[in-house]
Amino acid sequence: MFRVCSVDDIPDGEGLRVLGPVPLAVFAVDGEVFVLDDTCSHQAASLSDGYLEGCWIECPLHEAAFSLRTGEPSGPPAKRPVRTYPAMVSDGVVYAEVAVAVTEDELV
Repeated sequence: MFRVCSVDDIPDGEGLRVLGPVPLAVFAVDGEVFVLDDTCSHQAASLSDGYLEGCWIECPLHEAAFSLRTGEPSGPPAKRPVRTYPAMVSDGVVYAEVAVAVTEDELV
């Protein structure tokens, strides 16, 4: 497990960008913490700078929205999901299982 941040570091109603093995976006919604790739799969925008609505994050560039739970896009313009990582909180610290392997499809 990778130490991501303190729960107190996550702004209320916003995302936090964390530079780890890969750039990560961290969100806290209704007592749950979500960790996903910070880079939109449609354009290279930071999802942590996006608009959070419930368990969806909207990319600040072209309004592509992604589920915080699954990484799946809600529809165009994004077609590919972003990676999500299992996360847990222990003693106020967020940890995530961050895999850095890149698939062939992600290189296209």
